[in-house]
Amino acid sequence: MKRKMFIAFTLGSTLAVGTAYAQTINSENVRIYAAAVVKTSLTAIAAEYEATTGNTTTVVFDSAGASQQNFLSDPEAVLLITTPARIENSEREGALQAGTSIALGTTVAGVAVPPESEKPDISSSEKLKAALLAAERIVFSNPARGATVGTHFMTVIESLGIRDEVLAKATLARNGVETMHLVLEEGVDIGITQTSEILQANRDALAGPFPEEFELATDYSLWHRSDISPAVEDFIAMLISPAGREKLVEEGLMSPTEP
Repeated sequence: MKRKMFIAFTLGSTLAVGTAYAQTINSENVRIYAAAVVKTSLTAIAAEYEATTGNTTTVVFDSAGASQQNFLSDPEAVLLITTPARIENSEREGALQAGTSIALGTTVAGVAVPPESEKPDISSSEKLKAALLAAERIVFSNPARGATVGTHFMTVIESLGIRDEVLAKATLARNGVETMHLVLEEGVDIGITQTSEILQANRDALAGPFPEEFELATDYSLWHRSDISPAVEDFIAMLISPAGREKLVEEGLMSPTEP
């Protein structure tokens, strides 16, 4: 390709245009479905990949469960980022076959508030309960859409004995991105999502993780089929490179725990 580009440059603009067209039609689109927990870092990595390789990416972010469902229904999808448990279940059921899983990192569930508001004390179960009861509006991701933290939060409010009170004033968001939008743009008093999603949206919005009794640490992994193209291999290499992993850590996805 470098030789062709050199010839095009020396022979004139007409051939140069033809070479540019050939590069365009030969470029590959890498389709990715990913949990919103990696939205900021993965968007940056995808942009760098496009600039470096000339290939393109299509990245769709959603809850962990919805991302996996969308991946499975899209025959052109090549990469999936979701929880290891979901990957293992789909492999066991045969929905995901002949592939490889790569650990990306871990994050914990947390509480978000509008940055300008006073941060509630949520250091114990009783203080968390008081903060939830005092809030006029609460938002969390819809468990019915496969939201990891949303599902966990339902067990939390059940355990605290305030399920009905919380649900009466709660909005169910599509995913963590929408949760943070409602906190930051609509002034919803409390948002429940992954701490990495809070940090990506606005670091000043983080009130803290759940108290130890209700702590939720969630692992995330990349899954890909074994028969991937060189273009997809290049994207994976960039994602799991030291620079790529550093981007993930900067946005709240802690490095995978060593076995």
